[in-house]
Amino acid sequence: MQTKEIRLRKIQNLAHDIMVEMNYRKVQQECESLWSVIDNLSRAIGELSDPSGHYSLNYIEDKLVVAHREIFGNQVKQNVSQ
Repeated sequence: MQTKEIRLRKIQNLAHDIMVEMNYRKVQQECESLWSVIDNLSRAIGELSDPSGHYSLNYIEDKLVVAHREIFGNQVKQNVSQ
């Protein structure tokens, strides 16, 4: 099991990949798939912003991996939850 810090770093890297790809993509994706990306990212942010400080890394990882897969297809760099 990886440490919390390593897992959070991998989640951050996936989020940055998505951000860069969305900002530099020349061909626009269909709006429907972008809604799915936005939905998954907003759910992950909502989980992280719990005022009590309790959040599920598994839930956040799952949402980021799904959003990343929506942008990049099946080419996920690494399994985040290894």
